[in-house]
This record gives sequence, structure tokens and C-alpha cells, in this order.
Amino acid sequence: MKPASDASIPKEVMNILDPARSVLVVWDVQKMLVNNIFNKEEFLASAKIVIDAARSAGVRIFFTRITQLPDHFQSPVRKYLMSRRSPLAFTPDGMELAMDPDPSDIIINKNTADIFIGTNFELMIRNAGVSTIVFVGIATEMGIESSARAASNRSFFPVIATDAVSSSNRDAHFRSLENLKSMMIMYTARELASIWSKLKTD
Repeated sequence: MKPASDASIPKEVMNILDPARSVLVVWDVQKMLVNNIFNKEEFLASAKIVIDAARSAGVRIFFTRITQLPDHFQSPVRKYLMSRRSPLAFTPDGMELAMDPDPSDIIINKNTADIFIGTNFELMIRNAGVSTIVFVGIATEMGIESSARAASNRSFFPVIATDAVSSSNRDAHFRSLENLKSMMIMYTARELASIWSKLKTD
């Protein structure tokens, strides 16, 4: 789905991205991750476009944050798989968010690459009548993809801002977007901003 202009945005997309029924998830924009992606400046600029557009349209925003469990209680599967990747610097500074949430934003501390596991996120958005979840953040092939698939399986519309998601692995990032394009709703940051701007003024 890709609008050619504001005037030709499909009606169903306008309904899906209704600000009153949408939330924006800003996934794991922690310094240790942001500093290692392949397109840091472009990513931050695109993410800001989506965040600013969401704020302007009245879309509620959730920031997620990796929260380490005590070592003894960490998943052995996760520990093993993470040991095969480049080690992350879980320093206090590295764990800080690289973008500043507003006081009205909600921070979700989570322990897995799925926003629905071990959090109250689903309860909160169902209570609020939300049907659409827009994703920006890091990493595309991990938390973004797994959470977007989980959202779809729970009957939420998953929307991915294609230039406002990223990874330290450029090839994996683009493979993930290619895999997801037939099953997710995808827009660029500017396209999303245009849609929310149109909805805000209607």
C-alpha cells in the first residue's frame, strides 16, 4: 500500500491509520543500538519525522527499552543466540534512550524481542480501543519483525515505517523488509506523516 498523494490515499488506509485507534511503538532506540546501525543519521531523521507526526496527530507513543534480567534468570536460549552475535555494551550510558520521550509517552521495559511477552502492552492498547500499531526502531530483523508478526497474529494492523527502522546488519535489515512486504502495511516516514497530517485536518 503506497499513496501517490494525499488526495489518493485509499479509504481503508485512512481508517486503519485513524489516530484515535493507532499507537506508535518506538522500538529500542537505546544508544548502544543506535550507535551501531548502518545509517544512523538517516534513521534518526526519519524516526523524528514519524514521532513528530504522531505527536501532532494525537497518536499515543510507546518507547520500548531492553531490560536485562538477572543473569541466573536469563533465557539460556537467548544467551546462546546472543553470544553468536557481536556483543552489546550493556553499560548504563549505552542503555539510555537516544531520543527523549515526552512526559505523556509510555516506556515499556521488556525482556524479549516481542512487545507482547511479559508486558502489559496488549492489555493497555485493547483497553484504549487501539487496532493499529506503527513501528519504528531497531532492529528490523529482530524486535521489529517479531513484534509486527505477533501484532498481526493478535488481529492488530502492523504498520512499518520502512526508513525509520534499521539494524547493525544492513543485509539482514533489507531481507527482513523484503520478507515482510507481502504481509505488513509499509510506508516511508514522510508518507506516514502525510497521512496523519491529512487525517488531522479532516
